[in-house]
Amino acid sequence: MGIALAKPLGIAASGHTETSNAARILLEEGGNAFDAALGAMCAACVCEPLLASLGGGGFLLAQAAGGDAQVFDFFTQTPSATEGDLDFYPIQADFGTATQEFHIGLGSIAVPGVVAGLFAVHQARCQLPLKKIIEPAVHLARAGVRVNALQKYISEILQPIIEATPAASALVTPNACPRRLAAIGDLVTNTGLADSFEALACHGPKWFYEGEPGQQLVRDCTTQGGLITLADLQRYEVILRKPVIVESHAAIISVNSPPSPGGCLIAFALSLLDKARPGGRLGEQEWGSPAHAMKLARVMQASNIVRQQQGMAAGLDAATAAGILQPESLLQWQETLRTGGVASRGTTHISVADADGNLASLTLSNGEGSSYVLPGSGIMLNNMLGEEDLNAEGFHRLPPGVRLASMMTPAIVSLPGEGQIALGSGGSNRIRSAILQVLVNMLDFNMGLESAVIAPRLHLEGEHLSLEEGFSEAALRSLEASWPGVEQWPEPNLYFGGVHAVERLASGEFRAVGDPRRGGAVAIACRG
Repeated sequence: MGIALAKPLGIAASGHTETSNAARILLEEGGNAFDAALGAMCAACVCEPLLASLGGGGFLLAQAAGGDAQVFDFFTQTPSATEGDLDFYPIQADFGTATQEFHIGLGSIAVPGVVAGLFAVHQARCQLPLKKIIEPAVHLARAGVRVNALQKYISEILQPIIEATPAASALVTPNACPRRLAAIGDLVTNTGLADSFEALACHGPKWFYEGEPGQQLVRDCTTQGGLITLADLQRYEVILRKPVIVESHAAIISVNSPPSPGGCLIAFALSLLDKARPGGRLGEQEWGSPAHAMKLARVMQASNIVRQQQGMAAGLDAATAAGILQPESLLQWQETLRTGGVASRGTTHISVADADGNLASLTLSNGEGSSYVLPGSGIMLNNMLGEEDLNAEGFHRLPPGVRLASMMTPAIVSLPGEGQIALGSGGSNRIRSAILQVLVNMLDFNMGLESAVIAPRLHLEGEHLSLEEGFSEAALRSLEASWPGVEQWPEPNLYFGGVHAVERLASGEFRAVGDPRRGGAVAIACRG
């Protein structure tokens, strides 16, 4: 965690010190925000191996200086086959105060997009050679990374996945003692991943999708219970999209676009809160008060219902998104909220800003990981076909060859007075509630960036309401009346997401904050 004021070459915030440092190194070597974001993404695959992987998927919201924002969609895709004798089984991830079920095995792997995204963004937006961009990650993979408290905690949560295969265990096994999970301070290397980065820089994306790695993945899927074919890998393409844009408090907010519903749902929630005049606008209430907490929870409930009504688990089209955000629809929902009639995962984020005016907001996920590691590569493949949040209508029921719909929502905020913020979060279905609350804290309650990120959060999952300590007793009583059994967590937790954000002020100075819930780290790039 941290906040920095400076007038440097640029600034980065992420979920790990070495991830942010990779961005800093590339900014100092002449790269722009997009070079730095890609370098940080590669470093995250080394430093945060259970959250980020070349075998996963993600999104980059890119805002070039003086240009329009653009979404690079390199999220995972359903394979062409949907049935078979699958290697697919459940595990329980224990967060301490809550548990969540995920499915893993070869049958949980969706077609990965990170490698394709790396090359598409590099070709479209970057200044440095790819060989230079991967250098920090290659160094970290060979020299090793010391395990910190957060990564140790994540290893404990996902221990059933780690222990499912020897290759998965090796990703979090210390060099000095390969028979146990790494403890805090232990050094972990991944020479196979270093070799993979170098092969990609030398041979391009076809090495991964059509060369030996892709062919090995297909062979193992064919013989051991997976679904991916060579044609699936060959057909994968990065998709460029226009972001969803919403205005709130004179700020212009760009978020992830359909078919992923997270951005539309955040825009929907912000629009409802922006129109919340009965009883006073949200910013006229005291933070943590019953009015504040109840409006947040009701808007989250409305968002959940809209998601279910519109069948967003299978994706969201632009026309439906536009209809949800129509003024008439928002007014109807606002009246419903006023009268009280509403009823009814593993991710990391990187934000970078540079002195030339570019902003990069990149969210990356491997799900929780399938436990299958591509032999010799150091790359664990995703388990996106085994995440209930992404497969709400049932596992392996989505059509073949379509993008999975994700809650991942990189965002860029253009503030009145020419300041800009890039932010995003990890946290599965908690992503949208985390980003929503940070935006509300800034725009409604006029909090600074650090205060907005650190402030306690609440999250509504179905009819189960959870919140961090810090809301008033009166707010707790009000929430309890509508959601009996409200669960109060004793301290901030990664369950509530991890919002890593950078801000470029109109003066040209920078601020940044990494969310302490998810190991947040800030790095400033300076001349000399």
